[in-house]
Amino acid sequence: MPSTKSTPARSVKSTPPAKQASSVRTPAAVKHASSVRTTGAARSTHPEQRARSTRAGAAATHHPAAQLSAREARQIALAAQGLGARPEQATLRHVRGLFDAIALIQIDSVNVVCRSQELPVWARLGAHGRDSLPALCQRSELFEYWAHEASLLPVELQPLLRWRMAEAASRAWRVVRVIAQRDPAYVAEVRAEVEARGAVTARDLDRRSPIGGGGDPDGSAGGAGVLPRGIDPRSAPPKRRGGWWGDWHDAKRALAYLFWAGEITATRSPTTFERLYVPLHRVLPAHVLAAPTPTPDDARRELLLHSARALGVATVRDLADYFRIPIPVARPLVAQLVEADRLVPAAVEGWREPGYLHPEAPSPRPISACTLLSPFDSLVWERQRTERLFGFRYRIEIYTPAPRRTHGYYVLPFLLGDALVARVDLKADRAAGALAVHAAYAEPGAPAATAAALAGELTAFARRLGLERVAVGRRGDLARPLARAVSAAG
Repeated sequence: MPSTKSTPARSVKSTPPAKQASSVRTPAAVKHASSVRTTGAARSTHPEQRARSTRAGAAATHHPAAQLSAREARQIALAAQGLGARPEQATLRHVRGLFDAIALIQIDSVNVVCRSQELPVWARLGAHGRDSLPALCQRSELFEYWAHEASLLPVELQPLLRWRMAEAASRAWRVVRVIAQRDPAYVAEVRAEVEARGAVTARDLDRRSPIGGGGDPDGSAGGAGVLPRGIDPRSAPPKRRGGWWGDWHDAKRALAYLFWAGEITATRSPTTFERLYVPLHRVLPAHVLAAPTPTPDDARRELLLHSARALGVATVRDLADYFRIPIPVARPLVAQLVEADRLVPAAVEGWREPGYLHPEAPSPRPISACTLLSPFDSLVWERQRTERLFGFRYRIEIYTPAPRRTHGYYVLPFLLGDALVARVDLKADRAAGALAVHAAYAEPGAPAATAAALAGELTAFARRLGLERVAVGRRGDLARPLARAVSAAG
């Protein structure tokens, strides 16, 4: 297991000292925005925003704030997220390069259309090798951990998450940490088994009845369990009879705890998507394992900078959410980064909260995107930010009973230019060889070209999935024009 002794963050490979020094400059977003002005932050904002800015830290009032229109903020965010024109032919290098921009891709087991982690790559690169993400994991360039939710991220970021690993005993799901609290010797045995075998699934280990008699891991019969602050309940195991955790035997709990604590790591089965637990050295390179462990605050500051780079322009809430850092912890760290000229304050038209730019944020420019987005895409996973940036109210309805759904079961936003202009309820119907569009809805003010552009994207996406056609249903105000456009596209 890597050392947990805290050392200065500058020794972590992911953020070299030279890069930190060079970033103390006016960001491109400020230099090139057509309507950007810099004024004193306290003078330039609404009184309510000034109060929030003061709470964020007095440092913000001593630095000039970039003034951005709503559209400029949207364009900066899209460019930072790597959304725009796709390369003619995406290579493995393109896929790896995405992580330099967006830092991580959320993993989810939902497979209604395809594995959800494939969609963010499609959105930014178009057609690419569908084995690209597993290949990068096999090459020890990416690893899986609890970053936003379960996520793939560059191995160089592992030292920056050791503070979360060190908190496993108090912050992991109760179902996970209870086994370490009540039977640490058994957890040690499971770890030894992983080391001895080299790779195991939860099914490979002998099942042992849960400590406490089953049901909720605190020993009650059928309680719901308590998730740690900042972790989305949707990432938890599915709810079954007897509570969330009814089928979690002790071996599975021990493996999950060891994974959370960073004592082992995991890869994924290419066929079942099941976690295959392995020793650290099977995935993490020696130089990462040997990297000193930064102090928790140093690590979180670096993670907030990665968030800022990925988001382009963001509030404290946005920055904190990217790596699930509690907002009260993140707020003073953001103020410190502003004071150190590593973040630039920004006042964005229509935003009630102060914004912040990474010093290397891209300049606002026209965006030529035309793509579907996963519900778990980092552009839209923070729903309040999505509404603030795009005026697009979006909720995932997989977990909503069918009669209460507004738009459908698996609804994907459609990005055209710099606007979210439509949403479609999709399913890959492999038996029929069709990409089924159960419903299609246009947003208010969607351009006349929306149906044709969406038809082209759906047709290309269907080919990508090995499906022969796009089948459009009747639900939604965009369904009929979309069906005509799909038919015209051939």
